[in-house]
Parts: sequence; C-alpha cells; structure tokens
Amino acid sequence: MANELNLFDENVNPIFEEIKDLINSSRNRVYSTVNTEMLNLYWSIGKIIMEIQQGDERATYGDAVLEKLSEKLTNEFGKGFSERNLERMRKFYICFPISTTVSSKLSWSHYLELIKIEEEPKRKFYLKETINSRWSVRELQRQKNSLLYERLALSKDKEKVLELAEKGQVLKTGKDLVKDPFVLEFLDIKENTKYLESDLEKNILEHLKEFLLELGKGFMFVGSQVRITMEEEHFYPDLVFYNRLLKCFVIIDLKIGKITHQDIGQMQMYVNYYDRDIKSSEENKTVGILLSAEKNETVVKYTLPENNDSIFSSEYKLHLPTEQELIEAVEEEKKNLELNENN
Repeated sequence: MANELNLFDENVNPIFEEIKDLINSSRNRVYSTVNTEMLNLYWSIGKIIMEIQQGDERATYGDAVLEKLSEKLTNEFGKGFSERNLERMRKFYICFPISTTVSSKLSWSHYLELIKIEEEPKRKFYLKETINSRWSVRELQRQKNSLLYERLALSKDKEKVLELAEKGQVLKTGKDLVKDPFVLEFLDIKENTKYLESDLEKNILEHLKEFLLELGKGFMFVGSQVRITMEEEHFYPDLVFYNRLLKCFVIIDLKIGKITHQDIGQMQMYVNYYDRDIKSSEENKTVGILLSAEKNETVVKYTLPENNDSIFSSEYKLHLPTEQELIEAVEEEKKNLELNENN
C-alpha cells in the first residue's frame, strides 16, 4: 500500500508543480496588468486635476473643485477617491509629467514614497535604485531615511552627482563600494552601550539581510571569521563578501575604537593573501574596508601608499544621521584632508 502511495505521489507531483507554476505565472501577469492600469488611471486623474487648476497646484478654486470631485467620486465608486488621495494623484502627475517615465515595475505604494521627495535629482536617484535593486517599499523607505543619496552625493563632484540622478549608483572601482558613514541603526545598539567587536559582528550576522542592503548592490556573503593560515599561524578576518558586479572579494574588519596602523597592516595582509592565493586571474583586486566607530585619516594616509585603491576606512553610525550631521561630517573630513595635504 505504501509503495502504491509513493508511486501515486511520484506521478502527481510533477503535474502539481507544473500547474502551480502556471497559476503563479498567471497571477503575476494579472497583478502586473492591474498595477499598470492603476498607475495609468492615477496618472491620468492627476493630469485632469492639474488641467482644472490650469497648472497651478496652489489655486484655491482648484481645491474647492477637488473637494467636490472627491465627494462625487466616492459616492459613485466608493473608497480610494478621498480628497487626500486625489491630492496624491495630482502630486504623482506633477512629479512625473511624462507618462513614459512611470514604470510598471513599481507599485503605487512605491510612488507614494517617491512623490514625498521634493528635489528632482534625489527623486530620480531613488526611482532608478528602486527599479535596479528591486527594493520593496520598506527597503525604499529605509534607504531614504538613512539618507543614502546624501551619503553618496556629498563626497562627489557635480558630474558624479548628476550621474547618480541619471543612472543610480554605478560601481566602477572598489572605492564605489564605500559609503561614509555606513548606517547600522537596524542593529538596535544604543550608542552609549558598552559592547565588544565580537558583539558587533554577532549582531551584524543576526541582521545579515539588512547589512547586505546597507552594503549595496551585488554583495554575496562568503563567511565570518574565515580562517587564513600562514606557516601554521591562523588569522581570522571578521567578514568576507563577494561583489558579483565588480567581481572581487570584499573583506570587512570591524573596530569599535579608532583605527591604528596595526589594523591597516593586518588588512593589507588579508588583501594580499586573497589577491595572491584566493582570487582567480579573471577576478579584480580584493577590496578591504576597515569599518570603525571613529576614523583616523592621518594614520590611514601615511600607512597606505599614495596610489592605494584597495583599502578604505569608513565610520559606522548606530543611529540614522540627520542631513546636517552628514554635511558637518563631510566638511570635517575635507578640513582633515586639506590639513594632511599641507603637512
């Protein structure tokens, strides 16, 4: 009897899997069609409202029409056409006046987050990144709240900032993998709490999905405390990743205090080992990132060669920084670099 049941399952299971795939594909197509139609509808409604207001979103006459329009639409079609929602549709059209710039890859919930961004370059950046990285609405919210655009833009020249808006984050070199600061608020560690580097590492591993999101595009986790053996002596880099876009290993060492020249020397050893013994000839140079609570630019400058393009230092923050805090941090870094250049 048991053999008959097993044989029955063997015959039914392939059919079940095939039908399941058909159902899921059909549902995805239906969702995509409904989503596209919804976006087109809301964009068209927004356009009509702006035409009523003759392009002036502040027109008091238009606001009165909006209120009455909401009442009539709600009576006719039910929920979904409140005055607030009609205002959102109007803002949707204002932010995306060309219909072809509206992507059906994103949901209405995504666009509700995007239209909250007033600056067009920033809005275009988050639009590109959401599509390219397939962010959920929650991930988009988190990246906005962590000021990803500001963290990437503040240290770049005007040409690079324009590239952010037009293309999103582009990875060309190891330096493009580094944010300053990295924001680790998801670890939920209070800044005044005493903790060890091992505690920080353990917490990151427990929140690996969020940490990968913060690292950015193309990262895959290789392991923690991955052993390196040299002449019977063992060393253990904290975290090892691989970036499939740059085709390189990325080694991260965590420091809860200031970076020392010993930390940099150790990272140099890790990077050299991976370049010489681990990576293939088709892969690019290994990148090392010293992630610390407090950077030490002078020590980094004089420990590493002037043409260094593989080892970088960055701070981490355990809370979401304000835009002003980021600006102040960048200005402080610029001053330190100028002082170092003059010395």
